[in-house]
Amino acid sequence: MPAARRAAVLGSPIAHSLSPVLHRTAYAELGLEGWTYDRFDVDEQALPGFFDTLGPQWAGVSLTMPLKRAVIPLLDSISDTATSVEAVNTVVLTPDGRRTGDNTDIPGMVAALREHGIDKVETAAILGAGATASSALAALGRICSDEIVVYVRSAARATEMRQWAERLDVTLRIADWDDAERALHAPLVVSTTPAGVTDTLARAVPERPAALFDVLYDPWPTELAARWSAYGGAVVGGLDLLVHQAVLQVEQMTGHTPAPLEAMRKAGERALADR
Repeated sequence: MPAARRAAVLGSPIAHSLSPVLHRTAYAELGLEGWTYDRFDVDEQALPGFFDTLGPQWAGVSLTMPLKRAVIPLLDSISDTATSVEAVNTVVLTPDGRRTGDNTDIPGMVAALREHGIDKVETAAILGAGATASSALAALGRICSDEIVVYVRSAARATEMRQWAERLDVTLRIADWDDAERALHAPLVVSTTPAGVTDTLARAVPERPAALFDVLYDPWPTELAARWSAYGGAVVGGLDLLVHQAVLQVEQMTGHTPAPLEAMRKAGERALADR
């Protein structure tokens, strides 16, 4: 039997993270006795010191923003995917002390969409331009054959998204948030905004909507997702993303493939229902 290992999610705030539920479920399903997955409230200043305490019993670490960028100087190498958006959400730690960073958010988004039958679209729209938007842009770059329209609320955010698009070699058009209702007619809409921001858009959902990917999972459904689903449109939720990116993390940290996707999803659904 493999030696017990440790893993954890780092970030602040982390009170609502479902990561421990998903990872611990995976360990149980895979028969990894003694493996643990915990939560630590760590900020950017404390991150280097925390990494200095990680011994050979550690298998990996998951990270939330803003640690996804702060961790990069502490790593021995990072994947091309993580490099493309300058964000690492997964660090794999080897017994010899190497630290390898990856980004499972991007392939997790692609996998979540594919699971719902969405593996190719001509155009897409992104609502918001915050921390999640760059990962969404990278994911859409893998499945979108034409332009991606990003609806933003500030000139600074628009500049940032243009820079990401150039870096990712994605065809991008910036649109003003005041015109966000137009986004709802796209073949695929990805909402990356905080809770409540898109509530006012729910009344503008077309009678025959296409597909919506709302990255929120709590509260769920959002008003936009509920109206979208009521009108018969395809809806991919934040739990879908969280589970798929966690599956990839478990596989990298444990070396066991495939990770138990359905068991992890059910555990996440139960945890949300109990809140």
